[in-house]
Formats: sequence, C-alpha cells, structure tokens
Amino acid sequence: MSALNRATIVLPSGNVRTGDLIRIASTNATLGGNIQELLDAPLRMGTGPTVYLRDVGSITDTADIVVGYAHVDDKRTVYIPVTKRADASTLDVIRNVRQALPAMRNVAPEDVKIDLVFDQSRYVVGALKGLIVEALIGALLTGLMVLIFLRDVRSSLIVVITIPFSILSAVVALWVFGLTINIMTLGGLALAVGVLVDEATVEIENIHTHLGTGMAKARAVLEACQKTITARLLSMLCVLSVFIPSLFMAGVGRQLFVPLSLAVGFAMISSYVLSSTLVPVLATWMLRAGHQQEPAFHERLRSSYRHRLESVLGLRWLVIGVYLVATVAFIYLVFPRIGTEVFPPVETKQIQVRLRAPTGTRLERTELIEMKAMDVIKNLVGAENIEITTGFIGVQTPNYPVNTIYLFASGQHEAVVGVSLKPEAPPVTEGLKEQFMCRLPRSDIAALIQFGNPIAVESEAKCCFPRPGLC
Repeated sequence: MSALNRATIVLPSGNVRTGDLIRIASTNATLGGNIQELLDAPLRMGTGPTVYLRDVGSITDTADIVVGYAHVDDKRTVYIPVTKRADASTLDVIRNVRQALPAMRNVAPEDVKIDLVFDQSRYVVGALKGLIVEALIGALLTGLMVLIFLRDVRSSLIVVITIPFSILSAVVALWVFGLTINIMTLGGLALAVGVLVDEATVEIENIHTHLGTGMAKARAVLEACQKTITARLLSMLCVLSVFIPSLFMAGVGRQLFVPLSLAVGFAMISSYVLSSTLVPVLATWMLRAGHQQEPAFHERLRSSYRHRLESVLGLRWLVIGVYLVATVAFIYLVFPRIGTEVFPPVETKQIQVRLRAPTGTRLERTELIEMKAMDVIKNLVGAENIEITTGFIGVQTPNYPVNTIYLFASGQHEAVVGVSLKPEAPPVTEGLKEQFMCRLPRSDIAALIQFGNPIAVESEAKCCFPRPGLC
C-alpha cells in the first residue's frame, strides 16, 4: 500500500520563474489511463536489486464485489428501482419513464433488453376508475329515482349535473390547499358521491312541491330554497362532524386520513353551495311553469306512509324499547366480528414476499432460497397465471447512493420477491398467503438453511406468522 501511494502521489515541487511570472510547479505521478503502469512502482529500493510490484503480484481492473442479485422471471438481470418524490405524480413518473424507454434502448447494445416491469401505478389508475364508476352509478341511480317519483326528466338532469360540478369543485379546493390527487383523496371523493346528491335531491323535490300549489316558477324556487337552506346546512355539518377527529391525528395516520377527510368535506361543501345556487338557477331556466300535477301513486305512497307513521307514534315507548333491545343484541353479536385494522386486507393481483435467512448467509445461498420460494408461489397460484416475477437478493454496492429503504434488505441474507399476476388470474387472498406460509417450511428450502436455523418470512399483510419454522 505504501508503494502504491508513493507511485501515485501529487506534490508541489517548487516555484519556476519565467520572465515576469512565477509559477508553482507540481509533481504529478498519477496514472495516464493504463493501470498496468502501477506494476513499475518500486516496492523496495536500496542495496541489491530493486523489487517492483510486478515481482510480487498482478493488477486487475475488476468490478465491485457482488453483494446483490436481481431476478426477472428467474433470470439474473439489472434491476433499476424508480421511485417518485412526495410532491410528484405517480402517473407522470410512469409516463415519463415509458417515454424515456426508446432512448434507453437506443444507447444500449442490441442484445440488451430494457423493459418496464412491476408497474405499481395501476393502484392509482384503479382508484381513478373507481371514482368514475361510483360517480356514474350515483348519477344513474339518483336520476332514476328522481324520474320515478317526480316524473320529470328535467329535474333528473338538474340533480345529475350537480355531481360532476361538486367533484370538480372539490378537486379545485384540494389544489388550493396544496393537496394532490392520490388514493386517499380519490377514496374520499368516491365516499362523498353517495351523499353529495342528497342536497340537490331535497332541493329539487321541494321546488316541485311548491310548484304543485300553483305558485309562479320563480317564487316557488325562491321559497323552496329558503325553507330547506337551514336543514341542508345542518345535514352537511352532521356529515362533516364525523371527520373532525382525523384533524387531531398525528404521524402517519394524519398524513393518510386528513386528505381523505378534506376531500369529503370539500365535496360536501361544494354540493351544499351548488344546491343553493346552481340548482335554483337551473330549475328556473329548465323546469316547466304552471301547476305540477302530483302522480296518483305518489299521493297514495305518501298517504300510506303518513298512516303508518301515526300508528307508530301512538306506540312510541314500545318502539323505543324494542329498538334499544335490538340494538344491544345486534352490537353484542356483531361487534366481536368487526375488523379493527386501519387498512383491512384486500384482494390484489400482486404478491410481495420478504425472505430473511440467518445473518451471515452467503449471497449465493440466499439466491437459492429465493428461487425455491418462487417455486412454491408458482405451485400455489399456477405458473400459467403469472405475468412477471421480480426479485432482489442482497443489497446494492456501497458506492451507489441509493437509499436502502426502497429495497428492505440490509445484507446478503435477505431478499424481496415480487409476483404480478395476469388480469384474468384469480386475486390474491389471505387464504393464499396462509397456504404459502404453511408450505414454505415444509418445502426443500429448509435443506438450504445451515444448522437448522429458521427462515423468517414477511408479507404485505402480516409482519410475522406464528408457524413452526417461522419467525
């Protein structure tokens, strides 16, 4: 090592006076690009022949020490994880990566294949599709019910119009407050779709009631809005009060549930404002003037409801007692079976398994364990149902500044396995995960573990499974 340091040293050697200038001269013994020049570095000088590095060893320009393997479809490959920043859009990141793929392929050799695998943006796309489907179903059912009871297509159209306007207004409010469109905010908007139509429905029904008395259209709309504005406000505040506790959360819970609560709140506030402004204007423009004849069956339904309500009110104490007994019995039977997880398990088309062999296990042995675990997964879900498999065994080399939080593994004894199923394949259930945990120790993976030490397995749903041979 001392000989190498002396042979590649850079030192100032003095000053050089040239004309009117004085320059600093330095001795530069660094290599010019040929690493074999280091073999000429003297190892020992003095009496006797000089000993050079070439006399005692050789020099090879080698790669980094291998501390990790990446697998795609059970073949070693180069694995590049792409993660987004907190303020970035998942869809934008995926789109930019797809657009950059042709440029990547152009600079790579012809025999190198570059593909985008294990795309997790499908969760965001699924949430967007879910919001659209919920909005369409809410609009269809609400418009259908208004049409059945009021027998007026224009009234149904007015109620349906408020749904997209309320959602768009909520999205604008989220943008103003610096929030993004993500799974939590999309879930909040989808949750609010079923409630935000109530404001417009109540308003349009009251307008029809006033028009049925023969009142002028503008006057009927104005009085109907004035009579329901307070009741609708109280109804909106009751819904919003449910989400107030989320504002007092801390940590991860606050980061997750506050955006969801704000999305619901903005949608409800938008619905209330639109039902008090847009709906009256549209009703004045679109509804037919004159006396609105109430359908006969609607009158019979209302009369029957009034008769039954008067009968029940006469037995109010009996009804209250029966209600309390039924409520207590229902809570006693159902409460123990209600889930208490913040994120209940869902059926997906992706599997992620984390393997941890005994500390100190060699990389090659951990790779064999990962491959055997992949065989167990294939036997469970069926090889024909698998779209792609990925795996990362070990860790990245220390001279690459990659945050290990994205790889989970802390050493060569750990691995992460990912499996993506085909769209037509059965979803991954908790029962399937349990079967995997039961079969894994019984497979020939145990033979790969020296000294009988257990292998720890973790999945997305649970961090530890009380099974024989498992952590």
